[in-house]
Amino acid sequence: MSMYSGKKAVIVGGTMGMGLAIAKRLVEGGAEVLVTGRNPRNLKDAQAELGPAAHVVPSDLSDMAAVRALPGLVEEKLGRVDHLFVNAGIAELAPIPLVTEEQYDKMLTVNLKGPYFTVQGLMPLLADGGSVVFTTSVADVTGTAGMSVYAATKAGLWSFAQALAAELAGRGIRVNAVSPGYIDTPGGGIQGLTAEEHEAFKKAGDEATPLHRHGTADEVARAALFLAVDATFTTGVKLAVDGGLVQQLVVA
Repeated sequence: MSMYSGKKAVIVGGTMGMGLAIAKRLVEGGAEVLVTGRNPRNLKDAQAELGPAAHVVPSDLSDMAAVRALPGLVEEKLGRVDHLFVNAGIAELAPIPLVTEEQYDKMLTVNLKGPYFTVQGLMPLLADGGSVVFTTSVADVTGTAGMSVYAATKAGLWSFAQALAAELAGRGIRVNAVSPGYIDTPGGGIQGLTAEEHEAFKKAGDEATPLHRHGTADEVARAALFLAVDATFTTGVKLAVDGGLVQQLVVA
């Protein structure tokens, strides 16, 4: 399988879950990838799983020095970027009266500020005719209780993606996003939940989703790669990967 042979890809937040699934498919298809993450154990595990075709490097979106250093590292390792996947993000649940300034700043930095300046720094390395794919969330359109800050950051990320699509169109670079619903990832993508809370969250997600299950990280990866590689006349689009959650389906 060599459908991505000769391609160079960066996955920001690629050491676990959906990002790792994207990286695995790219490597299996012959691409050379650079994957970022911040957890030392996840970095080590990802390198072991992806093998020598992957450069797995520590980089924290909340650390602006690391964000500024990333383009130089990417240029050194890859030279150019054909496909950029901006996948990193964090979510903490809290009702609006209980949201702290620290929580607000943390999510805003990791989910929006860090990605914004990461993309800004990598723009000169993007190959003409290449692609950028963001990971947003159905939370930015569903008005979910407890997700006010997370939803706002993802809505901001999508607005940024649309503006980026307009600015890069002249170079033939397509910019799109996947919008996952309830996906089976470590911790369910939510920080700070107890085992009981996580199980309740998972059950609620299964019940709310018309297909009555969580999606898999690989299902999101396949959608992201479709937008990155196959959808050659598509830009400025957000593709829901949510089992019908936001489509207001009336299920029999």
